[in-house]
Amino acid sequence: MSERQTVFDKDDLLRCARAEMFGPGNAQLPLPPMLMADRITDISADGGEHGKGHIDAEFDIKPDLWFFECHFPGNPVMPGCLGLDGLWQLTGFGLGWRGFKGQGFALGAQEVKFSGMVRPTNKLLTYRIDYTRVIDRKLKLGVADGKVYVDGEQIYAVTGLKVGLAEPQS
Repeated sequence: MSERQTVFDKDDLLRCARAEMFGPGNAQLPLPPMLMADRITDISADGGEHGKGHIDAEFDIKPDLWFFECHFPGNPVMPGCLGLDGLWQLTGFGLGWRGFKGQGFALGAQEVKFSGMVRPTNKLLTYRIDYTRVIDRKLKLGVADGKVYVDGEQIYAVTGLKVGLAEPQS
């Protein structure tokens, strides 16, 4: 297997969002403001807790992020669903990075635990994804466990994240 890029900056992630990385009709990240990562600091196909691949990524927290103004007025916090979406986004990115074809979609999660919040005074959100299964059939499927940290403190733990890639129906 040839050497693949294992670190991606914001420009790389934006190329993925514009379908310039894996090609039209394949794994694609959302554009800002829904893009929930600024960089991938490491990705592998055989590392991680289960030896089936991992992704480490970061998202810079700025006080003027769009969601702080509306969630909640007077008590701003990042919606937990956005951190969860970041985990799904990155899990799907990992499938495209492996060379799998098809459009991505979240299929669910087994268990989600929130134990903290992201506030405008925080600086850095860190994601850790550890794949537990990668299935390469007609439906490409990534199953992973994910953790989210804010300024080094774990605030979310998710098991059984599921993301699929499927070729469009004609």
